[in-house]
Amino acid sequence: MERELLLQLRSEYNLTQQQLAEELKLSTVYVRKLEKGVVNPGRETMLKYERFFEKDMRQLFPDLFFNNNDKKFIKNAQEVI
Repeated sequence: MERELLLQLRSEYNLTQQQLAEELKLSTVYVRKLEKGVVNPGRETMLKYERFFEKDMRQLFPDLFFNNNDKKFIKNAQEVI
């Protein structure tokens, strides 16, 4: 699952993946994999993105904070159906 907001923000800042990687002191390959959703960031990486883009990490990496595996969430969703 691509992390669309990461792609959008990088584009708005007119940065290539390499330029962003340099700004955040990360590898270009890691930035690419983060954007594609192939790897998940650690806490320090999420904080770097959060500070750089001035967005909450929950917005930047919604797939990591979405609680669809939460049993209570699943139970409530089934009750609604």
